[in-house]
Amino acid sequence: MIRRAFLAFAAVAALTAQAWSAEIGEDGLHKQDWFALTFRDVAEDIETAKEEGKRLVMIFEQRGCIYCAKMHETLLSDPEVADFIKANFKVVQYNMFGDEEVTDLDGEVLTEKTAARKWGFVFTPTLMFLPEEVPEGKTAAEAAVATMPGAFGKWTFLNMFKWVSEKGYEGDEHFQKYHARIINELRAAGRLDAE
Repeated sequence: MIRRAFLAFAAVAALTAQAWSAEIGEDGLHKQDWFALTFRDVAEDIETAKEEGKRLVMIFEQRGCIYCAKMHETLLSDPEVADFIKANFKVVQYNMFGDEEVTDLDGEVLTEKTAARKWGFVFTPTLMFLPEEVPEGKTAAEAAVATMPGAFGKWTFLNMFKWVSEKGYEGDEHFQKYHARIINELRAAGRLDAE
């Protein structure tokens, strides 16, 4: 009986680990099967996300980035985090040093690496959250409603997605105050397991 229980536990653990592990693509970046594959036309991606009832978030990563690996293996593998993002956001992955073509909101055609430079990204991962409507005459970086450089703990990461989803950037509650309030609520409910 103990042996059967152990084998059942081992099988579930193996399936869980397999389901939560992110594949690494030919470009050396970790992949989630729910990331969107697009032509990297930012205006088009904003419109497509809106048609799907979602918001666009762009994630810049690079080969060998330990923080990107942490984001995939710890944060994006957490069902609570992944389920919220999948339900509310269209995620497009960019390679900080990639050569794929990108069309910025201002119409300029760049490579991923020149877009990263133009938008001022120097750290990976960097997440850029875009507005629901395509603005005129702005670059993606100028139009972004929020940018998150780095892989933080679960609640900071998830709360940023929630804050953007709730359009917190339009209100008076700065993200840091929003995050502190949510942490206090989680603590009071006995749900705080990280941070």
